[in-house]
Amino acid sequence: MTTHTDNAVVFVPGNPPEEAGWPGPDYSREIDGDMLIERNVAVPMRDGLTLLVDLYRPKDVTTGLPALVAWAPYGKHGALNYAGWPGHDVDLDQLSKYTAFETPDPAFWVGHGYAVILADARGSWGSEGNVTMFGPEEVDACCDLVDWAGEQDWSSGKVGMAGVSWYSVIQWAVAARRPAHLAAINPWEGFSDQYKEVGTHGGIPETQFTTALAPLIANSHGQVEDVLANAMNHPFYDEYWQSKAPDLTAIEVPAYIVASWSDHGLHTRGTLEGFRKASSPRKWLEVHGRKKWAYYYDRASQARQVAFFDHVLKGEDTEVTDWPPVRLEIRDRAYTGTWRDETEWPLARTDYTPLYLDAGTRTLDAAQASAAATARYDAREGSTSFEHTFTTDTELTGYAKLRLWVEAEGANDLDVFVALQKIDRDRNIVHFPFFSTFDDGNVALGWLRVSRRELDLDSTPEQPRYTHQSDQPLTPGEIVPVDIEIWPAGTVFHAGESLRLLIQGHDVNTYAQGLFAQSHAFTVNAGTHIIHTGGDFDSHLLLPVIAN
Repeated sequence: MTTHTDNAVVFVPGNPPEEAGWPGPDYSREIDGDMLIERNVAVPMRDGLTLLVDLYRPKDVTTGLPALVAWAPYGKHGALNYAGWPGHDVDLDQLSKYTAFETPDPAFWVGHGYAVILADARGSWGSEGNVTMFGPEEVDACCDLVDWAGEQDWSSGKVGMAGVSWYSVIQWAVAARRPAHLAAINPWEGFSDQYKEVGTHGGIPETQFTTALAPLIANSHGQVEDVLANAMNHPFYDEYWQSKAPDLTAIEVPAYIVASWSDHGLHTRGTLEGFRKASSPRKWLEVHGRKKWAYYYDRASQARQVAFFDHVLKGEDTEVTDWPPVRLEIRDRAYTGTWRDETEWPLARTDYTPLYLDAGTRTLDAAQASAAATARYDAREGSTSFEHTFTTDTELTGYAKLRLWVEAEGANDLDVFVALQKIDRDRNIVHFPFFSTFDDGNVALGWLRVSRRELDLDSTPEQPRYTHQSDQPLTPGEIVPVDIEIWPAGTVFHAGESLRLLIQGHDVNTYAQGLFAQSHAFTVNAGTHIIHTGGDFDSHLLLPVIAN
């Protein structure tokens, strides 16, 4: 990971935490049943600054406790709660009052023999320093906390990390640094490359999630990284963004990694990249099709988390010894799917099958049309679609790619938005859970700014990867081939059901500002988009067909 200093990042003054209901920095100690709670414990960092953490542990256990660290700038005192996100589906009645947003429930884990440390990330709330979004300074501080936890008198010396989203993203970076006392991670939906998975999608700047996130990380007595300004200042994949992308191959600790098919535009791609690239000899992947917060706190999910940490932190013989390396939920429709054990990801038996676009018939066909044809749509408001109806039950699980031959009429660039949709026999769209709170999700999504079409050397036929080092605008009348990455999914289509490929110049799903969702307000689109198919133009959709 490239190291930068705070001086290389654009900052803005933080919002005084006192104005956001912060209870203050005073240390306190209390007992609730069998749980000892210490609030605002001071933890020194290598740069001389101090973190504040809340420590929960069994009151009668003074040694040999494994610890779980949860790290984010959202407020360990519970500044955020799920009421702000209707549709979250979290069973709040089963959580203790000590559960902060996206964190493990301290009371639950203390009851299972763990110490739990909820941290205010470097610079946030009462922790000293500046707030950065996964910059090297933040990773340094979190590593310091992990090793501090392993060196306390009450500690067994073994530390794990837990939590959702930010709490997961930081795990990749810390694990890649290999702090001495880190013994396990449990990334539960966490992107691993901020630029490629959150900051932009296929080179198109993301605007909604980043805008919604900014005020949530702004409570600080110091300075706060201006996420939007830095994104504008760094449009390409330069050292600023590279400094936020950990070397996943350096991860060696045991890892229980959970992803979903339902977090396209945020965590799905990066969580799966983490599993693929981590060098851990003991790693397990679980992929579901549900809402991430509700799934994290589901009792069955918590039981698997306990089995994992009991095995790797306590050395107990748990069900983990019988876990398959990969466990997938293959979706049929919302909240309905089939769980299946696998030995690897992506699946080695995948039969990558092309379906060719025919603009004359608006179909997806096994054979390329001999006659050339075009599909045109208004670049800002229009769309076009192509369909294929399955004659046998067909499973699509893995990475898909869309090859298009495109032309921009009246412009020198195109932002292309792609969705795969499932259409039932009655011609209704089958929706799936999406992000943390929505129920109108598609099978899969993809994006590309055509001027960013240059492929990186690590691209594969099924998963394009882009260099994002320069723009390559089009000239009038120029027709170019582009390969569009479509994020991975696992879905079954029954005979008589159809796959619809939707192509347009704007977001497929839109939501009210302030909600956690992905959108792209500033496109380059103007004029008309033209898709060329058939004849000399091999526009096709490459699908991951699984033989079962």
